[in-house]
Amino acid sequence: MPANPDSTLGISSRFLAGFSTTLRHSTKLRVGLSLLFLLVGMAIFEPAINDYRLGGTSPASFGSYSRLLPPSIEHPLGTDHFGRDVLALEILGLKWSLMIGMLTGIMATLAAVIIATTSGYLGGRVDSLLNAVTNSILVIPTLPIYLLIAQSGWELDLVLLCVLLAIFGWPAAARTLRAQILSLKKRPFIDLANVTGLSNTEIMIQEVLPNVLPYVAVGFSFSTVAAIITETTLRVVGVGPSELQSLGLLLQWALNSGSAAQGYYTLVMSPIVLLVLIFASLNLITLGLEETFNPRLKKTAGT
Repeated sequence: MPANPDSTLGISSRFLAGFSTTLRHSTKLRVGLSLLFLLVGMAIFEPAINDYRLGGTSPASFGSYSRLLPPSIEHPLGTDHFGRDVLALEILGLKWSLMIGMLTGIMATLAAVIIATTSGYLGGRVDSLLNAVTNSILVIPTLPIYLLIAQSGWELDLVLLCVLLAIFGWPAAARTLRAQILSLKKRPFIDLANVTGLSNTEIMIQEVLPNVLPYVAVGFSFSTVAAIITETTLRVVGVGPSELQSLGLLLQWALNSGSAAQGYYTLVMSPIVLLVLIFASLNLITLGLEETFNPRLKKTAGT
């Protein structure tokens, strides 16, 4: 079969070229990516950074330093109630929060892509069933379910926590993707693919998916942000594995110890600032992508 220009250019021209153009002209995308790369770099090199700063001492070790030291050159954010360097803890928490968010985002996005593509392209009863399941999960109050799971005595680890978050994190992205696929399958190149004898699976993979990659990227960003917010909320109310010292757990420790009331604001504000920076970077990336690939938003933004 000869290459279909509308399909084969789906990845190379529409996404890669569009992304390159947006990167040059979108301040939001450049700032968002720069900030995200900085945060991810800090998380990746956390062991080396903390080993260099602390001389091999574990950031989570109790009593490594004097308690509640004020900010100084040696301890830029001071120490906490347990004699731990706050900056080292924040970098460690950043690593775990990003890991939880991105692993959950990957799982949720994969589920959303599979379900939305199957539902939107096949249509009929399959679409009705999957759409009903998607809408049902969207209206389920998740916090009581997470609390019940925590009370059941399950031993949550990183993977199980991310799976639980992803189970309720895919429907929103799936609805957006399904709407795009319903519009996309009416395009002439899909009819041509059907005429040439490609199977439904081949059409979904080769023709449909390349043309919704921008929306997949946006869905991944939203799923990652939602996972971090949910995990932080659960940690603040005391749910989650204690060995995963995420920013949410650090915030819980600070709140439970009454740090704000005692005037130790760095203990409370440090995890909050890092969480805000994560959300800001991902939201700026999402806005930059949407301004390029959403025609109505592009027209409104004038890009």
